[in-house]
Amino acid sequence: MTTTSVSSWLDEITMAQLERNPYPIYERLRDEAPLAYIPVLGAYVASTYEVCKEVAAGADFQGYIPKTGARIFGYPAIIGSNGELHKDLRGMIDPGLQPKQVDRYIDDLVRPIARHYIEQFENDGQADLVAQFCEPVSVRAVGDYLGFKDVSSEKLREWFHKLSQSFSNVAVDSNGDFANPDGFVPADEAKAEIKAVVEPLLDKWTVEPDDSAISHWLHDGMPEGQVRDREYIYPTIIALILGALQEPAHALAATLAGLFTKPEQLEAVIDEPGLIPRAISEGIRWTSPIWSATARENIRDTTVAGVQLPAGSVVMLSYGSANHDHSLFNAPSEYDLTRPPLPHLAFGAGRHGCAGVYFANNACRIALEELFEAIPNLESDQDRINFTGWAFRGPDSLHSKWEV
Repeated sequence: MTTTSVSSWLDEITMAQLERNPYPIYERLRDEAPLAYIPVLGAYVASTYEVCKEVAAGADFQGYIPKTGARIFGYPAIIGSNGELHKDLRGMIDPGLQPKQVDRYIDDLVRPIARHYIEQFENDGQADLVAQFCEPVSVRAVGDYLGFKDVSSEKLREWFHKLSQSFSNVAVDSNGDFANPDGFVPADEAKAEIKAVVEPLLDKWTVEPDDSAISHWLHDGMPEGQVRDREYIYPTIIALILGALQEPAHALAATLAGLFTKPEQLEAVIDEPGLIPRAISEGIRWTSPIWSATARENIRDTTVAGVQLPAGSVVMLSYGSANHDHSLFNAPSEYDLTRPPLPHLAFGAGRHGCAGVYFANNACRIALEELFEAIPNLESDQDRINFTGWAFRGPDSLHSKWEV
């Protein structure tokens, strides 16, 4: 189906609608126009599992950094690079995220962090698990891995929230210019603070390398006595502060939120910790942390889902929509731990799939192991859980309670 037959309602889609609740819009897209041009985004949107997978892994498509991402990250950001540049950047960050390496450090990294934050509230009988557990554990674990051990968790949370706020500032006017240029002020503030912190660290790591990830980025694969140019790695630092710091947080929160909708499944997972990886997988299918934040660009004229795409067309991959595709998942809007295991797209697909899949899954597993062991009578303490976000999506809060 071409986009012309549904253009009238596509023209009326607003960013406010997408940020608040994208699901009704994307359900209609999947039914009527699985690949459609949405004016407010200035791009095509892939909404079904099949089309997302075809575009993400297709030979006719390459990595593309959305205009908003380019404004925030600068060049060369790993999410928009291709060819030898992408190979070098992935070669820079991938080694420390390989399963054998992650297994070497992940337990010692995450378990003490999770225990520390649980100790802050376990005797209170109540907590907002987003603010007091999911986000602090995520930013502390990823931040320490990157090399930000001396940066407070509160500051790390502030950075990714400001970057995320500006990353969602994608609305464009009829000329293709940003409709709200001031929407990038939060990201600019965060980047200025990040650079002030990172510059002395880079100075130190240049002459005294350690085992932190960014220190390895400077040195690994470089000729003796040389380091990578810091301006070369800065865009990837910013990209990971945005994506990596919040992804485990949203995955944890989505999993807990899903389990709260099915108390009997929550009880089953608490009783049998071996179910935790399956619970996480269903959580990030149900509410994908990176909901619609990646894109591809076709390098030649092609046709996808009946839509002719001239070379250079930008296609946004809505993984959160693909993971609710009725053709693959039964009752996809429900969290269901007993669902037959099927592949989902929460971590993307193709050459630009998420590099931190193994890290994120295991960080979440360890965090939930500690939480459920410490508070086995955990339950929800709010009637309705509010989710927000279109590019990145997760619960605003998770108020919970338990008897002490």
